[in-house]
Amino acid sequence: MDHLTRYMVKQIAKVTVFATVILCLVIWLTQSLRLVDMIVNRGLPLATFAYMASLLIPRFLTIVLPIAMFSATVYTYKQLITDSELVVMRAAGLNTPMLAKPGFIVASAVTIIVTILNLYLLPLSYREFKELQYTVRNDLGSILLQEGSFNTLSDGITVFIRERGSNGALKGIFVHDNRDRARPVTMMAESGAIVRSADGPRVILKKGNRQQVDRNGGKLSLLYFDQYIVEISAGESNINGRQRKPRERYLHELLAPRDEINDPHYRKKLAAEGHTRLSSLFLPLTYCVIAMAFMLSGAFDRRGQTKSLYGAVVAITTIVIAHVGSQNMAAHTPFMNFGMYFIALAPLLAALYVIYSLPRSRNIPKGPNDPIQQA
Repeated sequence: MDHLTRYMVKQIAKVTVFATVILCLVIWLTQSLRLVDMIVNRGLPLATFAYMASLLIPRFLTIVLPIAMFSATVYTYKQLITDSELVVMRAAGLNTPMLAKPGFIVASAVTIIVTILNLYLLPLSYREFKELQYTVRNDLGSILLQEGSFNTLSDGITVFIRERGSNGALKGIFVHDNRDRARPVTMMAESGAIVRSADGPRVILKKGNRQQVDRNGGKLSLLYFDQYIVEISAGESNINGRQRKPRERYLHELLAPRDEINDPHYRKKLAAEGHTRLSSLFLPLTYCVIAMAFMLSGAFDRRGQTKSLYGAVVAITTIVIAHVGSQNMAAHTPFMNFGMYFIALAPLLAALYVIYSLPRSRNIPKGPNDPIQQA
């Protein structure tokens, strides 16, 4: 790699990393706000919150990284044109494909990263996130108990907590067990806790009373206790029975799903997700080549490259909208799976044609305004 190529690669890579970090932080902060409720109202530990939020990063990177690289490519070549560096490079004998070589190198590296994200890290992280989210939302542990409200732990069991301690202790507990409709039970205790056991979660009550009414005979039974255990394992959620969403599945699980998935509509959604990941692998290269085609094909203008910049932005925006639209349509019309590949590859081929068909001497200014002559 020669010095000029290394210099341009370094410029594009630095801006790409900077833009990726900024965009990821913005999206990550906005998406993480959805998890704040689990901290404030459900007592989710901060470490668990941070872990769940970090699991969202691969999904952001697959979207942000190609766009950040496009922005970095446009910005870098625009600066090279504005500072007349590109003019000097052309005058030194570099043709358009040579000037586009640094962009190809960065785009190839980004494509490799996006491939790893799409085919491995994205389903791995999103699967872990959804399982942890499912556990948090359905686990019958103390994280589900909210102060000052009635919490339904399972079918027939309602718990009210006056106060929750920092160490998991509960104060002012009211438990109503209506699993046996003929003989409902109401328990009140000064303190207690919810603990896990081999047989499932249990509510341990201390210093309270147990009231049971026989609805058939109308008889009330009252029992005072120092400690009482209520089994609530009947309502335990089964995470293994949860159907995985398309984004949680690996590529082979999307394109060749198991035979027990008999829903034709769901199979179409799986196939659409699989082809979306495959077609998205071409997008980083497409974005970068389009940016270079617009910035390198425009005539030299000291007032800037506004037209080329706007043209590149409009082209990329159109591709993004078309690709997302074809993905949504593919869930209902499988033929649109081919549309995603066309949308990703056709602009790439067109931009490559523009780059390799440009004459070597393009954009070299002539006459008295020539910056080389002025130098």
